[in-house]
Amino acid sequence: MRRLAYIVLCVMLLTPAAHAVTPDEMLKDPALEARARNLSQELRCMVCQNQSIDDSEAPLAHDLRVLVRDRLKAGDSDHQVLDYLVARYGEFVLLKPRFEPRTLLLWGLPPLALLAGLAGLLVALRRRKATGAEPQALSAAEQRRLATLVEPGAD
Repeated sequence: MRRLAYIVLCVMLLTPAAHAVTPDEMLKDPALEARARNLSQELRCMVCQNQSIDDSEAPLAHDLRVLVRDRLKAGDSDHQVLDYLVARYGEFVLLKPRFEPRTLLLWGLPPLALLAGLAGLLVALRRRKATGAEPQALSAAEQRRLATLVEPGAD
């Protein structure tokens, strides 16, 4: 029984991810189909938003897959297909936005946030070292206050 579970797990892990591309969408030319699949992995499904059009079963994703294949059959290069789709649907259609001046914040903010976090951690560690690792003893007033709080029946 254990061996069967292991075999099923291996088969599940080794099978390729299911794609939403239907046989009627596929191009007869294997080279063009491979280019279409690569492009489809770079394009966002506008309905699902976190899936590529290659993985999405939404009708709009189907339409975009067909459009990509039509553009490739018309002789467009990969770059021209992407430019056409960006012009038509906006930069959001790309799963990985291009590095441009208007996307500088998008690309620059994560490294800046990481650097700010590291700087904050460094400051916190230096402050901890400056105060010393040894806890300070309680003053006489603090000890009396603690004794009154700890005593049974004290209000």
